[in-house]
Amino acid sequence: MTPHGPLAGAAPSAWEASADVVVVGSGVAGLTVALDVAEAGLRVVVVTKDAADAGCTWWAQGGVAVVVGDVPGDTVDTHVADTLAAGGGLNDAAAVASIIAGGPDAVARLRARGAVFDPDPSERPPSRLARTREGGHSAFRVVHAGGDATGAEIERALVATAAGRGLPLLTGHVAVDALRDDAGRVTGLAVLDDHGRPGALHAPAVVLASGGYGQLFASTTNPETATGDGIALALRAGAAAADLEFVQFHPTVLHTPGASGRRPLVTEAVRGEGALLLDRAGRRFMLGVHPLAELAPRDVVAAAITRRLADTGTECVWLDATGLDGFASRFPTVHAACRAIGVDPVTEPIPVTPAAHYACGGIVTDVDGRTAVPGLYAAGEVARTGLHGANRLASNSLLEGLVVGARAARAVAADLAGPRPVAGAVRIPPLVAGIAERATVQRAMSTGAGIGRDAAGLAAASDAVEAATLVGAPIDRAGVEDAALTLLAQAVLAAAGTRTESRGCHVRTDFPDRDDAWQRASLVVALDPSGAPVVHSELAAVGAA
Repeated sequence: MTPHGPLAGAAPSAWEASADVVVVGSGVAGLTVALDVAEAGLRVVVVTKDAADAGCTWWAQGGVAVVVGDVPGDTVDTHVADTLAAGGGLNDAAAVASIIAGGPDAVARLRARGAVFDPDPSERPPSRLARTREGGHSAFRVVHAGGDATGAEIERALVATAAGRGLPLLTGHVAVDALRDDAGRVTGLAVLDDHGRPGALHAPAVVLASGGYGQLFASTTNPETATGDGIALALRAGAAAADLEFVQFHPTVLHTPGASGRRPLVTEAVRGEGALLLDRAGRRFMLGVHPLAELAPRDVVAAAITRRLADTGTECVWLDATGLDGFASRFPTVHAACRAIGVDPVTEPIPVTPAAHYACGGIVTDVDGRTAVPGLYAAGEVARTGLHGANRLASNSLLEGLVVGARAARAVAADLAGPRPVAGAVRIPPLVAGIAERATVQRAMSTGAGIGRDAAGLAAASDAVEAATLVGAPIDRAGVEDAALTLLAQAVLAAAGTRTESRGCHVRTDFPDRDDAWQRASLVVALDPSGAPVVHSELAAVGAA
Protein backbone atom coordinates (compact mmCIF):
# COMPACT_ATOMS: atom_id res chain seq x y z
CA MET A 1 0.00 0.00 0.00
CA THR A 2 1.08 3.60 -0.55
CA PRO A 3 1.94 5.49 2.64
CA HIS A 4 -0.43 8.29 3.53
CA GLY A 5 1.04 11.72 3.02
CA PRO A 6 1.61 14.39 5.69
CA LEU A 7 -1.42 15.53 7.64
CA ALA A 8 -2.51 18.96 6.57
CA GLY A 9 -2.43 19.91 10.26
CA ALA A 10 1.38 19.65 10.24
CA ALA A 11 1.20 23.32 9.35
CA PRO A 12 -0.74 25.74 11.56
CA SER A 13 -4.47 24.92 11.61
CA ALA A 14 -6.59 26.43 8.87
CA TRP A 15 -9.12 27.49 11.48
CA GLU A 16 -9.59 27.56 15.24
CA ALA A 17 -12.56 27.81 17.58
CA SER A 18 -13.17 27.46 21.28
CA ALA A 19 -15.81 26.11 23.65
CA ASP A 20 -16.09 24.86 27.20
CA VAL A 21 -16.74 21.28 26.12
CA VAL A 22 -16.17 19.32 22.92
CA VAL A 23 -18.18 16.10 22.53
CA VAL A 24 -17.09 13.55 19.93
CA GLY A 25 -20.04 11.51 18.71
CA SER A 26 -23.77 12.12 18.30
CA GLY A 27 -25.31 8.88 19.54
CA VAL A 28 -27.18 8.25 22.77
CA ALA A 29 -24.19 8.97 25.02
CA GLY A 30 -22.81 11.93 23.09
CA LEU A 31 -26.07 13.83 22.73
CA THR A 32 -27.02 13.11 26.35
CA VAL A 33 -23.71 14.65 27.45
CA ALA A 34 -24.07 17.61 25.11
CA LEU A 35 -27.65 18.44 26.08
CA ASP A 36 -26.90 18.16 29.77
CA VAL A 37 -23.77 20.32 29.74
CA ALA A 38 -25.63 22.91 27.67
CA GLU A 39 -28.39 22.93 30.29
CA ALA A 40 -25.66 23.52 32.89
CA GLY A 41 -24.75 26.73 31.07
CA LEU A 42 -21.56 25.51 29.37
CA ARG A 43 -20.66 26.23 25.76
CA VAL A 44 -20.59 22.89 23.96
CA VAL A 45 -19.89 21.77 20.42
CA VAL A 46 -20.52 18.27 19.06
CA VAL A 47 -18.23 16.76 16.44
CA THR A 48 -19.50 13.82 14.38
CA LYS A 49 -18.12 12.13 11.27
CA ASP A 50 -21.36 11.77 9.29
CA ALA A 51 -24.92 12.91 9.70
CA ALA A 52 -26.00 13.32 13.30
CA ASP A 53 -28.03 10.10 13.25
CA ALA A 54 -25.59 7.91 11.29
CA GLY A 55 -23.91 6.14 14.21
CA CYS A 56 -24.54 2.88 16.04
CA THR A 57 -27.41 4.12 18.21
CA TRP A 58 -29.73 4.37 15.23
CA TRP A 59 -29.29 0.68 14.45
CA ALA A 60 -30.04 -0.62 17.96
CA GLN A 61 -33.18 -2.72 17.78
CA GLY A 62 -34.01 -4.53 21.02
CA GLY A 63 -34.48 -1.82 23.63
CA VAL A 64 -33.36 -0.50 26.99
CA ALA A 65 -33.07 -2.85 29.96
CA VAL A 66 -34.48 -1.02 32.96
CA VAL A 67 -36.41 -1.78 36.15
CA VAL A 68 -39.03 0.86 36.96
CA GLY A 69 -41.04 -1.14 39.49
CA ASP A 70 -44.12 -2.11 37.46
CA VAL A 71 -43.11 -5.71 36.61
CA PRO A 72 -44.05 -7.99 39.52
CA GLY A 73 -41.06 -9.81 40.97
CA ASP A 74 -38.45 -7.85 39.03
CA THR A 75 -36.04 -5.66 40.97
CA VAL A 76 -32.87 -3.67 40.44
CA ASP A 77 -31.08 -6.38 42.40
CA THR A 78 -32.19 -9.09 39.96
CA HIS A 79 -31.09 -6.94 37.03
CA VAL A 80 -27.72 -6.53 38.73
CA ALA A 81 -27.51 -10.30 39.30
CA ASP A 82 -28.29 -11.02 35.64
CA THR A 83 -25.63 -8.53 34.53
CA LEU A 84 -23.01 -10.09 36.80
CA ALA A 85 -23.91 -13.59 35.62
CA ALA A 86 -23.51 -12.59 31.97
CA GLY A 87 -20.22 -10.77 32.61
CA GLY A 88 -18.15 -13.86 33.36
CA GLY A 89 -16.69 -12.63 36.65
CA LEU A 90 -15.02 -9.51 35.24
CA ASN A 91 -17.69 -6.91 35.99
CA ASP A 92 -16.98 -4.19 38.51
CA ALA A 93 -19.81 -5.04 40.93
CA ALA A 94 -20.00 -1.53 42.35
CA ALA A 95 -20.20 -0.02 38.86
CA VAL A 96 -22.91 -2.50 37.86
CA ALA A 97 -25.04 -1.64 40.88
CA SER A 98 -24.51 2.09 40.42
CA ILE A 99 -25.28 2.26 36.69
CA ILE A 100 -28.31 -0.04 36.79
CA ALA A 101 -29.76 1.86 39.74
CA GLY A 102 -29.52 5.02 37.64
CA GLY A 103 -31.60 3.52 34.83
CA PRO A 104 -35.13 4.59 35.83
CA ASP A 105 -34.26 8.29 36.15
CA ALA A 106 -32.27 8.20 32.90
CA VAL A 107 -35.16 6.68 30.95
CA ALA A 108 -37.60 9.15 32.50
CA ARG A 109 -35.41 12.06 31.37
CA LEU A 110 -35.18 10.57 27.88
CA ARG A 111 -38.97 10.32 27.68
CA ALA A 112 -39.19 13.93 28.83
CA ARG A 113 -37.04 14.79 25.81
CA GLY A 114 -39.62 13.26 23.52
CA ALA A 115 -38.67 9.60 23.12
CA VAL A 116 -41.81 7.47 22.74
CA PHE A 117 -41.69 3.84 23.87
CA ASP A 118 -44.24 1.18 22.95
CA PRO A 119 -47.19 0.94 25.36
CA ASP A 120 -48.42 -2.35 26.75
CA PRO A 121 -51.23 -3.35 24.37
CA SER A 122 -52.89 -5.53 27.00
CA GLU A 123 -53.98 -2.50 29.02
CA ARG A 124 -56.85 -0.22 28.02
CA PRO A 125 -56.00 2.57 28.11
CA PRO A 126 -52.29 1.76 28.10
CA SER A 127 -50.80 2.90 31.40
CA ARG A 128 -47.48 1.07 31.35
CA LEU A 129 -44.80 0.34 28.80
CA ALA A 130 -44.59 -2.91 26.87
CA ARG A 131 -41.76 -5.23 27.87
CA THR A 132 -39.82 -7.96 26.17
CA ARG A 133 -37.20 -10.39 27.40
CA GLU A 134 -33.79 -10.99 25.90
CA GLY A 135 -30.95 -13.43 26.43
CA GLY A 136 -29.59 -13.63 29.97
CA HIS A 137 -32.50 -11.70 31.51
CA SER A 138 -34.60 -13.40 34.18
CA ALA A 139 -37.58 -11.09 33.61
CA PHE A 140 -39.43 -9.13 30.94
CA ARG A 141 -37.72 -5.79 31.60
CA VAL A 142 -36.65 -4.47 28.19
CA VAL A 143 -38.64 -1.45 27.00
CA HIS A 144 -38.70 -0.83 23.27
CA ALA A 145 -39.89 1.59 20.61
CA GLY A 146 -41.31 1.08 17.14
CA GLY A 147 -41.34 -2.65 17.77
CA ASP A 148 -37.69 -3.19 16.92
CA ALA A 149 -36.56 0.37 16.18
CA THR A 150 -35.63 1.54 19.66
CA GLY A 151 -32.32 3.11 18.72
CA ALA A 152 -33.88 5.01 15.84
CA GLU A 153 -36.53 6.49 18.15
CA ILE A 154 -33.96 7.45 20.80
CA GLU A 155 -31.77 9.07 18.17
CA ARG A 156 -34.73 10.90 16.62
CA ALA A 157 -35.72 12.36 19.98
CA LEU A 158 -32.21 13.44 20.95
CA VAL A 159 -31.36 14.94 17.54
CA ALA A 160 -34.66 16.83 17.52
CA THR A 161 -34.04 18.14 21.02
CA ALA A 162 -30.52 19.22 20.09
CA ALA A 163 -31.77 20.99 16.98
CA GLY A 164 -34.57 22.68 18.91
CA ARG A 165 -32.08 24.09 21.38
CA GLY A 166 -29.65 25.25 18.70
CA LEU A 167 -26.88 22.93 19.87
CA PRO A 168 -23.76 23.45 17.68
CA LEU A 169 -23.28 20.18 15.81
CA LEU A 170 -20.42 19.84 13.32
CA THR A 171 -21.34 17.02 10.96
CA GLY A 172 -18.75 15.60 8.59
CA HIS A 173 -15.95 16.51 11.03
CA VAL A 174 -13.37 13.89 11.96
CA ALA A 175 -11.63 13.89 15.35
CA VAL A 176 -7.92 13.42 14.60
CA ASP A 177 -6.09 13.76 17.91
CA ALA A 178 -6.31 15.34 21.35
CA LEU A 179 -4.63 18.66 21.93
CA ARG A 180 -2.53 18.64 25.10
CA ASP A 181 -0.46 21.12 27.03
CA ASP A 182 3.02 20.67 28.49
CA ALA A 183 1.58 18.94 31.57
CA GLY A 184 -0.32 16.36 29.51
CA ARG A 185 -3.73 17.90 30.17
CA VAL A 186 -6.17 17.67 27.27
CA THR A 187 -6.99 21.15 26.01
CA GLY A 188 -9.03 20.47 22.91
CA LEU A 189 -9.25 18.52 19.70
CA ALA A 190 -7.55 18.53 16.32
CA VAL A 191 -10.10 17.83 13.58
CA LEU A 192 -10.56 17.64 9.85
CA ASP A 193 -13.67 19.55 8.77
CA ASP A 194 -16.20 18.64 6.11
CA HIS A 195 -13.92 20.17 3.46
CA GLY A 196 -10.87 18.24 4.65
CA ARG A 197 -9.27 21.31 6.23
CA PRO A 198 -7.45 20.94 9.56
CA GLY A 199 -8.89 22.77 12.52
CA ALA A 200 -8.39 23.11 16.23
CA LEU A 201 -11.22 23.16 18.76
CA HIS A 202 -9.86 24.49 22.05
CA ALA A 203 -11.70 23.39 25.19
CA PRO A 204 -10.77 22.38 28.75
CA ALA A 205 -12.95 19.27 28.47
CA VAL A 206 -13.22 16.70 25.67
CA VAL A 207 -15.81 13.93 25.97
CA LEU A 208 -15.39 10.88 23.73
CA ALA A 209 -18.66 9.16 22.80
CA SER A 210 -17.62 7.77 19.45
CA GLY A 211 -18.77 4.16 19.74
CA GLY A 212 -16.93 0.90 19.27
CA TYR A 213 -14.83 -0.89 16.68
CA GLY A 214 -17.06 -3.39 14.89
CA GLN A 215 -15.44 -2.45 11.58
CA LEU A 216 -12.36 -4.40 12.69
CA PHE A 217 -14.21 -7.40 11.28
CA ALA A 218 -15.41 -8.18 7.77
CA SER A 219 -18.97 -8.90 8.92
CA THR A 220 -20.58 -6.72 11.58
CA THR A 221 -23.85 -5.19 12.69
CA ASN A 222 -22.08 -1.83 13.05
CA PRO A 223 -22.22 1.00 10.50
CA GLU A 224 -19.09 2.22 8.73
CA THR A 225 -18.51 4.86 11.42
CA ALA A 226 -17.52 2.23 14.03
CA THR A 227 -13.77 2.30 13.48
CA GLY A 228 -12.49 2.74 17.03
CA ASP A 229 -11.33 6.34 16.52
CA GLY A 230 -12.10 7.42 20.08
CA ILE A 231 -10.22 4.57 21.74
CA ALA A 232 -7.20 5.12 19.51
CA LEU A 233 -7.27 8.86 20.24
CA ALA A 234 -7.48 8.22 23.99
CA LEU A 235 -4.61 5.74 23.94
CA ARG A 236 -2.43 8.24 22.10
CA ALA A 237 -3.38 10.86 24.72
CA GLY A 238 -2.08 8.65 27.51
CA ALA A 239 -5.30 6.97 28.67
CA ALA A 240 -5.63 3.24 29.28
CA ALA A 241 -8.07 0.78 27.75
CA ALA A 242 -9.25 -2.51 29.21
CA ASP A 243 -11.17 -5.66 28.24
CA LEU A 244 -10.51 -5.06 24.54
CA GLU A 245 -10.38 -8.79 23.82
CA PHE A 246 -14.04 -9.15 24.70
CA VAL A 247 -15.75 -8.44 21.39
CA GLN A 248 -19.34 -9.58 21.49
CA PHE A 249 -20.60 -11.37 18.40
CA HIS A 250 -24.36 -11.12 18.06
CA PRO A 251 -25.70 -14.64 17.53
CA THR A 252 -28.40 -13.79 14.99
CA VAL A 253 -27.51 -11.61 12.04
CA LEU A 254 -29.36 -12.03 8.77
CA HIS A 255 -27.31 -14.29 6.52
CA THR A 256 -26.86 -13.59 2.83
CA PRO A 257 -24.30 -15.80 1.03
CA GLY A 258 -21.08 -13.93 0.25
CA ALA A 259 -22.18 -10.68 1.91
CA SER A 260 -19.82 -8.63 4.09
CA GLY A 261 -19.75 -5.24 5.77
CA ARG A 262 -22.71 -4.11 7.87
CA ARG A 263 -25.25 -6.90 8.12
CA PRO A 264 -28.89 -6.54 9.27
CA LEU A 265 -29.47 -7.54 12.86
CA VAL A 266 -32.22 -9.96 13.87
CA THR A 267 -32.91 -8.63 17.33
CA GLU A 268 -32.63 -10.91 20.33
CA ALA A 269 -36.17 -9.93 21.21
CA VAL A 270 -37.36 -12.28 18.44
CA ARG A 271 -36.04 -15.15 20.56
CA GLY A 272 -37.42 -13.42 23.63
CA GLU A 273 -40.88 -13.68 22.09
CA GLY A 274 -40.45 -17.41 21.45
CA ALA A 275 -38.50 -17.99 18.20
CA LEU A 276 -36.35 -21.14 18.12
CA LEU A 277 -32.89 -21.84 16.71
CA LEU A 278 -32.68 -24.83 14.39
CA ASP A 279 -29.87 -26.57 12.51
CA ARG A 280 -30.20 -27.72 8.90
CA ALA A 281 -31.94 -30.91 10.06
CA GLY A 282 -34.55 -28.86 11.92
CA ARG A 283 -33.23 -29.76 15.39
CA ARG A 284 -33.16 -27.33 18.33
CA PHE A 285 -29.47 -27.42 19.18
CA MET A 286 -29.57 -25.03 22.17
CA LEU A 287 -31.38 -27.59 24.32
CA GLY A 288 -28.87 -29.02 26.78
CA VAL A 289 -26.32 -26.28 26.06
CA HIS A 290 -27.70 -23.88 28.66
CA PRO A 291 -30.74 -23.89 30.98
CA LEU A 292 -32.14 -20.86 29.15
CA ALA A 293 -31.68 -22.53 25.73
CA GLU A 294 -32.24 -19.85 23.04
CA LEU A 295 -32.28 -17.17 25.73
CA ALA A 296 -28.82 -17.98 27.08
CA PRO A 297 -26.35 -15.07 27.22
CA ARG A 298 -25.11 -13.96 23.83
CA ASP A 299 -21.63 -15.42 24.16
CA VAL A 300 -23.11 -18.86 24.84
CA VAL A 301 -25.52 -18.74 21.91
CA ALA A 302 -22.95 -17.34 19.46
CA ALA A 303 -20.41 -20.02 20.41
CA ALA A 304 -23.03 -22.76 20.11
CA ILE A 305 -24.03 -21.58 16.64
CA THR A 306 -20.39 -21.46 15.57
CA ARG A 307 -19.85 -25.03 16.78
CA ARG A 308 -22.97 -26.22 14.96
CA LEU A 309 -21.85 -24.55 11.72
CA ALA A 310 -18.48 -26.32 11.99
CA ASP A 311 -20.11 -29.67 12.80
CA THR A 312 -22.63 -29.52 9.95
CA GLY A 313 -20.54 -27.73 7.33
CA THR A 314 -23.24 -25.12 6.73
CA GLU A 315 -23.00 -21.35 6.41
CA CYS A 316 -25.96 -20.52 8.65
CA VAL A 317 -28.53 -21.83 11.10
CA TRP A 318 -32.19 -20.94 11.09
CA LEU A 319 -34.34 -18.91 13.45
CA ASP A 320 -37.91 -20.16 13.33
CA ALA A 321 -40.33 -17.37 14.20
CA THR A 322 -43.26 -18.77 12.26
CA GLY A 323 -45.15 -19.44 15.48
CA LEU A 324 -45.13 -15.79 16.55
CA ASP A 325 -48.32 -13.78 16.08
CA GLY A 326 -48.13 -10.37 14.44
CA PHE A 327 -44.46 -10.66 13.45
CA ALA A 328 -44.57 -7.89 10.84
CA SER A 329 -46.03 -5.33 13.25
CA ARG A 330 -43.93 -6.37 16.27
CA PHE A 331 -40.65 -6.54 14.30
CA PRO A 332 -41.07 -4.29 11.26
CA THR A 333 -37.33 -3.67 10.80
CA VAL A 334 -36.46 -7.37 10.83
CA HIS A 335 -39.45 -8.20 8.63
CA ALA A 336 -38.39 -5.65 6.00
CA ALA A 337 -34.76 -6.88 6.02
CA CYS A 338 -35.89 -10.47 5.55
CA ARG A 339 -38.25 -9.60 2.72
CA ALA A 340 -35.45 -7.69 1.02
CA ILE A 341 -33.50 -10.95 0.58
CA GLY A 342 -36.57 -12.97 -0.40
CA VAL A 343 -37.34 -14.55 2.99
CA ASP A 344 -40.83 -14.39 4.52
CA PRO A 345 -40.29 -14.79 8.29
CA VAL A 346 -44.01 -15.33 8.80
CA THR A 347 -43.96 -18.58 6.83
CA GLU A 348 -40.32 -19.74 6.78
CA PRO A 349 -37.29 -19.76 9.11
CA ILE A 350 -34.80 -16.90 8.95
CA PRO A 351 -31.19 -17.75 7.98
CA VAL A 352 -28.86 -16.32 10.64
CA THR A 353 -25.20 -16.37 11.63
CA PRO A 354 -23.07 -14.54 14.23
CA ALA A 355 -21.34 -11.24 13.40
CA ALA A 356 -19.22 -8.73 15.33
CA HIS A 357 -21.58 -6.56 17.33
CA TYR A 358 -20.32 -4.81 20.48
CA ALA A 359 -17.06 -3.92 22.18
CA CYS A 360 -17.39 -4.83 25.87
CA GLY A 361 -14.15 -3.03 26.65
CA GLY A 362 -12.85 0.44 25.90
CA ILE A 363 -11.27 3.47 27.53
CA VAL A 364 -10.99 2.96 31.28
CA THR A 365 -13.30 5.38 33.11
CA ASP A 366 -15.12 5.59 36.40
CA VAL A 367 -18.92 5.58 36.48
CA ASP A 368 -18.84 9.37 35.95
CA GLY A 369 -16.93 9.13 32.67
CA ARG A 370 -13.60 10.42 33.97
CA THR A 371 -10.41 8.95 32.52
CA ALA A 372 -6.97 9.16 34.12
CA VAL A 373 -6.04 11.99 31.72
CA PRO A 374 -7.10 15.43 33.00
CA GLY A 375 -9.63 17.02 30.67
CA LEU A 376 -10.54 13.75 28.92
CA TYR A 377 -13.84 11.94 29.52
CA ALA A 378 -15.64 9.06 27.81
CA ALA A 379 -19.15 7.58 27.77
CA GLY A 380 -21.01 4.86 25.89
CA GLU A 381 -19.50 1.96 23.97
CA VAL A 382 -16.15 3.74 23.69
CA ALA A 383 -15.73 3.49 27.47
CA ARG A 384 -15.04 0.64 29.88
CA THR A 385 -16.87 1.41 33.12
CA GLY A 386 -16.88 -2.17 34.40
CA LEU A 387 -20.58 -2.69 33.65
CA HIS A 388 -20.17 -5.36 30.99
CA GLY A 389 -17.20 -7.45 32.09
CA ALA A 390 -16.45 -10.30 29.67
CA ASN A 391 -19.85 -10.23 27.99
CA ARG A 392 -22.53 -7.52 27.81
CA LEU A 393 -26.04 -8.38 28.93
CA ALA A 394 -28.51 -7.61 26.15
CA SER A 395 -29.93 -4.05 26.09
CA ASN A 396 -27.59 -2.76 28.79
CA SER A 397 -25.75 -0.65 26.21
CA LEU A 398 -28.38 2.04 25.61
CA LEU A 399 -28.90 2.08 29.37
CA GLU A 400 -25.19 2.73 29.96
CA GLY A 401 -25.12 5.49 27.36
CA LEU A 402 -28.01 7.28 29.04
CA VAL A 403 -26.79 6.89 32.61
CA VAL A 404 -23.07 7.52 32.14
CA GLY A 405 -23.72 10.22 29.54
CA ALA A 406 -25.68 12.19 32.16
CA ARG A 407 -23.06 11.52 34.83
CA ALA A 408 -20.21 12.55 32.56
CA ALA A 409 -22.00 15.83 31.93
CA ARG A 410 -22.28 16.42 35.68
CA ALA A 411 -18.61 15.50 36.15
CA VAL A 412 -17.54 17.96 33.46
CA ALA A 413 -19.70 20.70 34.94
CA ALA A 414 -18.30 20.06 38.42
CA ASP A 415 -14.70 19.97 37.20
CA LEU A 416 -15.11 23.23 35.30
CA ALA A 417 -17.02 25.00 38.06
CA GLY A 418 -13.94 25.91 40.09
CA PRO A 419 -10.83 27.78 39.02
CA ARG A 420 -9.69 26.39 35.73
CA PRO A 421 -6.02 25.40 35.38
CA VAL A 422 -3.99 27.66 33.15
CA ALA A 423 -2.97 25.66 30.12
CA GLY A 424 0.66 25.59 29.19
CA ALA A 425 1.89 25.71 25.64
CA VAL A 426 -0.42 23.67 23.40
CA ARG A 427 1.07 21.49 20.73
CA ILE A 428 -0.80 20.69 17.49
CA PRO A 429 1.54 18.13 15.96
CA PRO A 430 0.62 16.00 12.96
CA LEU A 431 -0.71 12.55 13.74
CA VAL A 432 1.90 10.00 12.70
CA ALA A 433 0.77 6.43 13.10
CA GLY A 434 0.97 2.90 11.79
CA ILE A 435 -1.58 2.39 9.04
CA ALA A 436 -2.57 -0.85 7.36
CA GLU A 437 -5.06 -1.36 4.56
CA ARG A 438 -8.52 -1.82 6.04
CA ALA A 439 -9.39 -4.93 4.05
CA THR A 440 -6.21 -6.61 5.25
CA VAL A 441 -7.00 -5.79 8.88
CA GLN A 442 -10.58 -7.01 8.59
CA ARG A 443 -9.56 -10.23 6.87
CA ALA A 444 -6.88 -10.96 9.47
CA MET A 445 -9.18 -10.21 12.42
CA SER A 446 -12.10 -12.20 11.04
CA THR A 447 -9.92 -15.22 10.39
CA GLY A 448 -7.77 -15.16 13.53
CA ALA A 449 -9.75 -13.27 16.17
CA GLY A 450 -13.37 -14.21 15.58
CA ILE A 451 -15.33 -16.73 17.63
CA GLY A 452 -13.00 -19.58 18.52
CA ARG A 453 -9.47 -18.19 18.76
CA ASP A 454 -6.19 -20.00 19.27
CA ALA A 455 -2.55 -19.03 19.60
CA ALA A 456 -1.67 -19.88 16.02
CA GLY A 457 -4.56 -17.90 14.56
CA LEU A 458 -3.91 -14.88 16.74
CA ALA A 459 -0.21 -14.94 15.85
CA ALA A 460 -1.01 -15.22 12.15
CA ALA A 461 -3.42 -12.29 12.37
CA SER A 462 -0.82 -10.23 14.23
CA ASP A 463 1.83 -11.06 11.60
CA ALA A 464 -0.54 -10.12 8.77
CA VAL A 465 -1.40 -6.75 10.32
CA GLU A 466 2.25 -6.05 11.14
CA ALA A 467 3.42 -6.91 7.62
CA ALA A 468 0.83 -4.55 6.10
CA THR A 469 1.50 -1.64 8.46
CA LEU A 470 3.40 1.38 7.24
CA VAL A 471 4.14 4.52 9.22
CA GLY A 472 2.53 7.62 7.83
CA ALA A 473 0.34 10.61 8.58
CA PRO A 474 -3.28 10.34 7.45
CA ILE A 475 -4.55 13.15 5.28
CA ASP A 476 -8.26 12.37 5.27
CA ARG A 477 -11.05 10.60 7.13
CA ALA A 478 -10.20 7.21 5.64
CA GLY A 479 -6.62 7.54 6.80
CA VAL A 480 -7.62 8.52 10.34
CA GLU A 481 -9.99 5.55 10.50
CA ASP A 482 -7.46 3.11 9.09
CA ALA A 483 -4.87 4.27 11.62
CA ALA A 484 -7.39 3.70 14.41
CA LEU A 485 -8.33 0.25 13.13
CA THR A 486 -4.67 -0.70 12.84
CA LEU A 487 -3.95 0.33 16.43
CA LEU A 488 -7.11 -1.39 17.71
CA ALA A 489 -6.24 -4.58 15.85
CA GLN A 490 -2.81 -4.62 17.48
CA ALA A 491 -4.29 -3.96 20.92
CA VAL A 492 -7.08 -6.55 20.64
CA LEU A 493 -4.68 -9.21 19.37
CA ALA A 494 -2.20 -8.47 22.15
CA ALA A 495 -4.90 -8.80 24.82
CA ALA A 496 -6.47 -11.89 23.24
CA GLY A 497 -3.09 -13.57 23.01
CA THR A 498 -2.35 -12.80 26.64
CA ARG A 499 -5.66 -14.16 27.95
CA THR A 500 -5.00 -17.90 27.75
CA GLU A 501 -8.45 -18.99 28.89
CA SER A 502 -12.04 -18.89 27.65
CA ARG A 503 -14.25 -16.35 29.39
CA GLY A 504 -17.39 -14.60 28.20
CA CYS A 505 -17.18 -13.73 24.53
CA HIS A 506 -13.43 -14.49 24.40
CA VAL A 507 -13.30 -18.17 23.39
CA ARG A 508 -9.88 -19.83 23.10
CA THR A 509 -10.17 -23.28 21.51
CA ASP A 510 -6.67 -24.10 22.75
CA PHE A 511 -7.62 -23.01 26.30
CA PRO A 512 -11.31 -23.95 26.53
CA ASP A 513 -11.64 -23.66 30.31
CA ARG A 514 -12.09 -20.60 32.48
CA ASP A 515 -9.18 -19.85 34.79
CA ASP A 516 -10.39 -18.09 37.92
CA ALA A 517 -7.14 -18.77 39.74
CA TRP A 518 -4.81 -16.68 37.58
CA GLN A 519 -6.84 -14.77 35.00
CA ARG A 520 -9.88 -13.37 36.79
CA ALA A 521 -8.74 -9.80 36.19
CA SER A 522 -9.07 -7.27 33.44
CA LEU A 523 -6.19 -6.87 31.02
CA VAL A 524 -5.25 -3.25 30.50
CA VAL A 525 -3.64 -1.87 27.36
CA ALA A 526 -1.58 1.31 27.19
CA LEU A 527 0.94 2.60 24.67
CA ASP A 528 4.66 2.45 25.34
CA PRO A 529 6.92 5.38 24.36
CA SER A 530 7.18 4.01 20.82
CA GLY A 531 3.40 3.98 20.43
CA ALA A 532 3.06 0.19 20.59
CA PRO A 533 0.26 -1.39 22.69
CA VAL A 534 1.50 -3.05 25.88
CA VAL A 535 -0.68 -5.33 28.01
CA HIS A 536 -0.79 -4.87 31.80
CA SER A 537 -2.61 -7.09 34.28
CA GLU A 538 -3.75 -4.40 36.70
CA LEU A 539 -5.53 -1.09 36.31
CA ALA A 540 -3.17 0.47 38.83
CA ALA A 541 -0.20 -0.42 36.65
CA VAL A 542 -1.08 2.38 34.26
CA GLY A 543 -2.68 4.78 36.72
CA ALA A 544 -6.19 4.29 35.40
CA ALA A 545 -9.21 5.85 37.03
